[in-house]
Amino acid sequence: MLWGSNPIRSVCHLSRLRSGPGILEKEHVVSTNSLEVFRERWMQFQQQPPLVLMLVASGVVQLSLGLLPSGSSNAGKAYLLPFLKQCDCYHASCHQFSAVITTSPESTKMLGKAALYPIINRNKHIKCDKSEVFQQLKDECLRKGVLFEDDEFPANESSLFYSVAVPFKLEWKRPPEICENPKFIIGGASRTDICQGDLGDCWFLAAIACLTLNEKLLYRVIPRDQYFTENYAGIFHFQFWRFGDWVDVIVDDRIPTFNNQLVFTKSAERNEFWSALLEKAYAKLHGSYEALKGGNTTEAMEDFTGGVTEFFEIKDAPKDLFKILKKATERGSLMGCSIDSFVPQQFETRTASGLVRGHAYSVTNVDEVTYKGQNVKLLRLRNPWGAVEWNGSWSDKAREWSEIEKTQKQRLQHQMKEDGEFWMSFDDFKRNFTKLEICNLTPDTLGDDKLHKWTVSINEGRWVKGCSAGGCRNYPDTFWTNPQYRLKLCEEDDDPEVAEVLCTFVVALMQKNRRKERRMGVNFHTIGFAIYEMQGNKQHLPKDFFLYRASKCRSKSYINLREVSQRFSLPPGEYVIVPSTYDPHQEGEFVLRVFSEKPNLSEETESHIIDDNPKPIIFVSDRSKNTVDSRTAKEKKAEDMRKAKPLSTIAQEETEEDLQFRRIFEQISGDDMQISALELKNILNRVVKKHKMKTEGFSLESCRSMVALMDTDGSGKLNLMEFKQLWNKIKTWQEIFKEYDKDNSGVIDSYEMRTAVNDAGFHLNNQLYEIISMRYANEDMNLDFDSFICCLVRLEGMFRAFHAFDKDGDGIIKLSVLEWLQLTLYA
Repeated sequence: MLWGSNPIRSVCHLSRLRSGPGILEKEHVVSTNSLEVFRERWMQFQQQPPLVLMLVASGVVQLSLGLLPSGSSNAGKAYLLPFLKQCDCYHASCHQFSAVITTSPESTKMLGKAALYPIINRNKHIKCDKSEVFQQLKDECLRKGVLFEDDEFPANESSLFYSVAVPFKLEWKRPPEICENPKFIIGGASRTDICQGDLGDCWFLAAIACLTLNEKLLYRVIPRDQYFTENYAGIFHFQFWRFGDWVDVIVDDRIPTFNNQLVFTKSAERNEFWSALLEKAYAKLHGSYEALKGGNTTEAMEDFTGGVTEFFEIKDAPKDLFKILKKATERGSLMGCSIDSFVPQQFETRTASGLVRGHAYSVTNVDEVTYKGQNVKLLRLRNPWGAVEWNGSWSDKAREWSEIEKTQKQRLQHQMKEDGEFWMSFDDFKRNFTKLEICNLTPDTLGDDKLHKWTVSINEGRWVKGCSAGGCRNYPDTFWTNPQYRLKLCEEDDDPEVAEVLCTFVVALMQKNRRKERRMGVNFHTIGFAIYEMQGNKQHLPKDFFLYRASKCRSKSYINLREVSQRFSLPPGEYVIVPSTYDPHQEGEFVLRVFSEKPNLSEETESHIIDDNPKPIIFVSDRSKNTVDSRTAKEKKAEDMRKAKPLSTIAQEETEEDLQFRRIFEQISGDDMQISALELKNILNRVVKKHKMKTEGFSLESCRSMVALMDTDGSGKLNLMEFKQLWNKIKTWQEIFKEYDKDNSGVIDSYEMRTAVNDAGFHLNNQLYEIISMRYANEDMNLDFDSFICCLVRLEGMFRAFHAFDKDGDGIIKLSVLEWLQLTLYA
């Protein structure tokens, strides 16, 4: 549930429309005014180049041209910009630099494939080094006799608000300065310990109230043995699930106060502080307290559990909704609900029945009672304000309580107390509330009596403008460029009551880190996904695949929430999941989770990096020393025969075109019969001008790269044969460029570059296409002819270099420091 004053953008699906020979599945935008649009900035995603540098204990540097999952946290990992930007590879234990480069399918598959593990194990322990940091800091403070001060989240205004100045001066105080005998937890943490302060984070507090109902989960987030008495050092820590990993957040215990009263979340007991410190840790996780203003209950629920959320519109909910609620309660699921308000001025205003519009409530219990001989279904809800309750039937002071047995009242723990918690009938709940969210600790079918074991696969990805931010299916020219994830459903469900052979799975698409950057004023993206059936193709699917096929299933809507999730049942087989933003060109990182009853395989497509026509290259040192000859036996024999023939015979064998080419070369090359980079630039630009191409011509740097690619004798110049081979390549690449420059504008769209590169014989993965866009596209995400040729020259040069060193063809090479520098400097 989202709370605030601005509308949320929801995109609903219309029926499939046919357009020409292809299938067009249209997305439609629908705006409502009931929820707040988060103002968040997109993450400036990490630039991950094709080469990944990992320093291993032996001092050997390992380089992989394969796919490395973003967000990987291997020790010693660093990223290299294309080919070489800066390399700090010295290791104290080694005396010689060496490197290993790999492009083998096995290695790339190993790096890119998401690990599969039972969902029950996803709540794994915090990494030892994280917990050790807390203990080390605490021990150091105790040894020095000082109280911990957190420099990462300082006690000043930068940790409070970023959009407005605080109208009055707040004082940061530690609990011993606020009251006598402060306690972390008094008598166990409970839902009544949470009272909202002057921060609009009811969504977060509603999730905490749900969390307190499950002690095991609660103490997973709030580690035990934290006190203000024994070994007190002013330092506390809390643990949250973040996009597949659990993180340990360390804070000091300085809390904002005004007139010696807590400004934000507080407990009903003045000397209890666990809820205030938990809120501070969550604020640190997102950068400030203000970042918590307005949000979605499910965000916090998932951050507390690592679970997956299912949404219900109560008016469209299944008939067995009460049964679903009851089973969710039994399984420890976290639940929240809300009342939509379509008038911004009515947000968080009280109705005549005591309920609050546009406000998050926790569902804390589900039960039934016998009333006047009839079975009545009841729900217990809690307002995080700690006050303002429902005043209708079954409210605290309602007459219904006096007409049921005392044992039933005791079982339901009925209290006539203004604490924000109340009971109401299920029928009243359906009449008054509009939204329900259930965060499942496992995505078991709540309507099923059996508890299933699920597996989950996690893939991390990102949308990059000009490369992989293609938008939804309304944009068929770019939709296919979005990241694609292959899903293989292997075994059907074990359900004898279902005649069809189906595999049940849940897909959850989550945006990463955007709330933390909220201070930059950018909203959550409007996101969704589609699933297509495919067979045996592990490569990135092209545009025509989507033009002529309808999706098998898809998310119900494109909506600007942190996560969109949905349950599906499909026959065993191979499918492709395409996550996307609604509009193209929107950048951001995401996590795609797939939960299934039986093991599944979920991995990104395009795991293989290959070129169609690899030709080895001879390096400068080898050329000058003549120590290596990379020519094939056939090429050597032809050269020997050529040398043995008189010039008159050679001239007779040349075609008229060859002779004309030789004459031109002799005219421009001068006495040395070789062409320098500057001469090459003049020649190519004259030809380009003659063909009236819309381009500013080739730069000197591009021509230097061309010379480096074709220079086989180490002269730094091109002879006749080298120039002719280059000329033929440029003509071939020119035809490819013209094919995609349909409007003769002199540029091609960076999204088209993926197909153009494939046509040139190079098959890459998403990370490499992202780098091509960053390196060669302009600010409008277009590539001119010079950039296009320069990119292909670099690709061919690097592939040829790799194949030259890959003597045994296993996809792994080892380089000395001399070879590494040659490879990167003369390219």
